[in-house]
Amino acid sequence: MTVHEDDTFPEPEQQRDQDTIRAAGCVLWRRSPFDEGLEICLVHRPKYDDWSHPKGKLKRGEAPMAGALREVREETGHDCTPGTRLPTVRYLASGRPKRVDYWAAEAGPGTFSANREVDRILWLPPAAARNRLTQPRDRGLVDALLDALHLA
Repeated sequence: MTVHEDDTFPEPEQQRDQDTIRAAGCVLWRRSPFDEGLEICLVHRPKYDDWSHPKGKLKRGEAPMAGALREVREETGHDCTPGTRLPTVRYLASGRPKRVDYWAAEAGPGTFSANREVDRILWLPPAAARNRLTQPRDRGLVDALLDALHLA
């Protein structure tokens, strides 16, 4: 059975989804100011001492893309132009299922300022970004970005 917005009774899958932590982010990229190659922005989160793509939990009622753009701005200081939707990443976080929706996004203007959540950012070529990412699950997003930009 297909579930529509006006259906009163959620399907079991929809009920399970209510327990899922929802988040969104972007694989933020730009053309290198030095050689016109591609650079990917990674953020360092001191709380976890990890390197990841900019992402974060959605606010109540927030659409995933809106949350992804907000998180990029909050974590990197950059505005961005969203592009192709990238694979959704699912994993357990503190014993709960977590779903992170991602988009490719070209960086626009902005200036990074360290904050409580993110203390550093790096702009790296794709191979270096893939190697710097802490979680293996995030590495496939670099390949998905390259595919989306027809650079693979």
